[in-house]
Amino acid sequence: MPVSTCTHCGADHAWTWDEAFLKFGFGDGDGLVMTETVADRLIEAGYDIEHHVWGCHNDVISSIRDWQGHELIPREDIEFGYDEPRSYLPADLIALLDAAFPSAEDGGAR
Repeated sequence: MPVSTCTHCGADHAWTWDEAFLKFGFGDGDGLVMTETVADRLIEAGYDIEHHVWGCHNDVISSIRDWQGHELIPREDIEFGYDEPRSYLPADLIALLDAAFPSAEDGGAR
């Protein structure tokens, strides 16, 4: 899984891209929040992204639109911010994010 160094405390923090979609991800927003890094990778791949801070909680990706303007987060079929993003995101997006931010099981850093 990716490991990033906090610019404030200098500690290394392991994280997963999934946390960018979860209300309580990245230590409920109290940890090293990497949502913008995940959003930037999706933008580089050609997606239109919206993310916002959920009150006093995490900064979450709330919208992903493809080049045709289709929304890829199915709001009517999920409990947004609580359901695991791997259960509703398209397989190609999951593959893109897994490749960009591999978990320890996929050969990423521990």
